[in-house]
Amino acid sequence: MQLARVIGRVVCTAKNEALQGLKLLLIQPLTPEGEPVGKPLVAVDSVGAGAGELVFWCRGREASFPFLPREVPTDGTIVGIVDEVAVSRRA
Repeated sequence: MQLARVIGRVVCTAKNEALQGLKLLLIQPLTPEGEPVGKPLVAVDSVGAGAGELVFWCRGREASFPFLPREVPTDGTIVGIVDEVAVSRRA
């Protein structure tokens, strides 16, 4: 799982039937220190996240697991809203 910041929402006038009723959000992946890394991407929201929130998300086959037994065609899903991050660095 990885950290990301919700930076927007995605509105689709047409989408795969399996995605009906699911919220799509635009997220910016982050390093553990909270710095942006890579390009923003679209993720399916499984937890009710909103704009500006820090979230953790998963990718790949596991991204569809929160919706089982329903088959959802996603390779990026928000699976948690983060309250706090503590990063410890050893010298």
